[in-house]
Amino acid sequence: MDAPPFDVSRRTLGHYESSSRAFWEGTRDHDVTENYAALLGSLDLAGPFTILDFGCGPGRDLAYFRSLGHEAVGLDGCMAFSAMAREQTGCEVLQQDFLALDLPEGRFDGVFANASLFHVPSRELPRVLCELRRAMKPRGVFFASNPRPSGGDPVSPSGTGREGWSGDRYGCYFEFERWREFFVAARFDELRHYYRPAGLPPSEQPWLAMVWRRGND
Repeated sequence: MDAPPFDVSRRTLGHYESSSRAFWEGTRDHDVTENYAALLGSLDLAGPFTILDFGCGPGRDLAYFRSLGHEAVGLDGCMAFSAMAREQTGCEVLQQDFLALDLPEGRFDGVFANASLFHVPSRELPRVLCELRRAMKPRGVFFASNPRPSGGDPVSPSGTGREGWSGDRYGCYFEFERWREFFVAARFDELRHYYRPAGLPPSEQPWLAMVWRRGND
């Protein structure tokens, strides 16, 4: 990666700022109920839960969690998305760059990172995952869904994915083995992973979903 991390972040956020309405129209009806169930079904205690929607976008998933009675808190670095999410849901929304988080310790039962964590450059992932872990309660659950690699030569050290630009968006397109390295190093315990959409051959499943539990201190 040639550009400094915060330059990567600014360019990626600029893409979303300029296309926020089109993004909302294109994603508002996406069915991610399987991902909701993966997070909520892995939490130990009875709700309601306090859930951080990491990369909440315009607020689709926030609205769902709130409709179930949970305390849903959004976080997004995009100013337009943050404003849209507050307006759409009435939830608390933190406008924070993924690379400059300022989160309270031990607040969240769950973190829902649907199509968002992959925007963190790999050299920043260890720090960001540790910061998110600190913001979680003991035995909290972290859900993440990220795009898998497609085409191009693998450039990750372990050869299990690629990292770089797709237009004006920076992303880490890793297979599970590479993501596992980061989560285990940040002291998360694996619960399960799966691929989406369900029922298709692996070559036609572009999304990797993972469920992790905050490990013991």
